[in-house]
Amino acid sequence: MISAWIALPIAADHPAFSGHFPGAPIVPGVVLLDEALFAIGNAIGKNVSACQIGALKFLSPVAPGEPVQVQYAMQANGAIRFDIASAARKVATGSIRALDAESPA
Repeated sequence: MISAWIALPIAADHPAFSGHFPGAPIVPGVVLLDEALFAIGNAIGKNVSACQIGALKFLSPVAPGEPVQVQYAMQANGAIRFDIASAARKVATGSIRALDAESPA
């Protein structure tokens, strides 16, 4: 199953921008991943905050206020593949496996 794109709400005034990087801020990768995991967990009704990262690659920086969204696909082996994009530009891609697949979100 491939999901529809889910918007990731990263505020233009997020506190992470003050140190990442002054004068030329970008969304930290950890913020992108955290928002993606939260959105995926809500969509599938499971807690994926405790997960094993199978792969993760950041492809392009995201500026403050730039809209981003995540799309995911459940794999037969239990992994969840995902892509994070801004418009048509893919900014990150990866796969995770929830450590406790039975936990509610």
